[in-house]
Amino acid sequence: MSIQDIVDFNQATTPAERYRPDAAKVLKGDPEQAVYNHYNSPCGQLNAGVWEGEVGQWMVNFTEHEYCEIMQGVSVLRDSDGNAKTLRAGDRFVIPAGFKGTWEVLEPCRKIYVAFEQKS
Repeated sequence: MSIQDIVDFNQATTPAERYRPDAAKVLKGDPEQAVYNHYNSPCGQLNAGVWEGEVGQWMVNFTEHEYCEIMQGVSVLRDSDGNAKTLRAGDRFVIPAGFKGTWEVLEPCRKIYVAFEQKS
C-alpha cells in the first residue's frame, strides 16, 4: 500500500449511481437518490462515500451499521414506534444494523457515510 491508495473524497471522480426506493416503500414524494461509493473494502463489508436524496419519505431497514455526517439539507429519521430525530448539516451519528423505520428528506440532503455490513 502507498499514499496513492488513500481515497480522498474531495478528489474522487466516482460516477453517481442514481436510483429511487422501491415504489412499495415510498410514502411521500419522489425521493430520487444518488450514491457516490468512493470506497469498497476488499472483503466487501465496508463501503464509504457520499449519498444525496431529494424530498420524499420512504421505509428503511438497515442491515448494515452506518456512520453518517449530514453535509447539507434536513431529514427526519423515524423508528417503527414513530419516535423522530431531525438531522441537519453538521449532525454526526450511527444507525445500528437492525434499525427499521422511515427516512424523510425535508430539504435536499447530502451526507457522508461509512457502512459496515456484518456477515453472519
